[in-house]
Amino acid sequence: MANILNWRDQVKFGSGDTIRVHQTVREGNKTRIQIFEGLVVRIKGHGGLKSFTVRKIAAGGIGVERIFPEESPTVTKVEVTKRGQVRRAHLGYLRGREGKRATKVKDSFVKGVSQNIEEQVVVKEEMTSEEELIARRAAKAAKEQRLAKKADQAGKEKKKADKKKKIQRKEKVFVR
Repeated sequence: MANILNWRDQVKFGSGDTIRVHQTVREGNKTRIQIFEGLVVRIKGHGGLKSFTVRKIAAGGIGVERIFPEESPTVTKVEVTKRGQVRRAHLGYLRGREGKRATKVKDSFVKGVSQNIEEQVVVKEEMTSEEELIARRAAKAAKEQRLAKKADQAGKEKKKADKKKKIQRKEKVFVR
């Protein structure tokens, strides 16, 4: 199983995952946030000295790798966009690949952009018998309207199919 990094007790990711790393960059007296999105190639180290390497394919098909320390103060946020299923902890074999194959890893879908999405629970209120009856009638009417609309569309498509012209071939007569 690949190494798993628990970044600041907020996000868990491992090698093979596609992540977005938000990093603060200081240029003179201005600061901005730069996003580096790529595939986690490896996680190495132990304790507080862990670091992870992220690889992306830049313009012109050039591979770019960055090493981020786990405890770096410049890294402000990490988002997991895709989960990858890999059998290795170090994906060095991707360096020899070109194009789409350079970042292709068997993946499993992650709902939403971030891992920290919480499910919302909808609680139904109990309705009285009159409200329930009105709601059922409204639902039945809506269902009938949908069925009528589907029937109309099917009829229109059938008419279009009937109107298609039949192609008749005529023999051409060549005169010499």
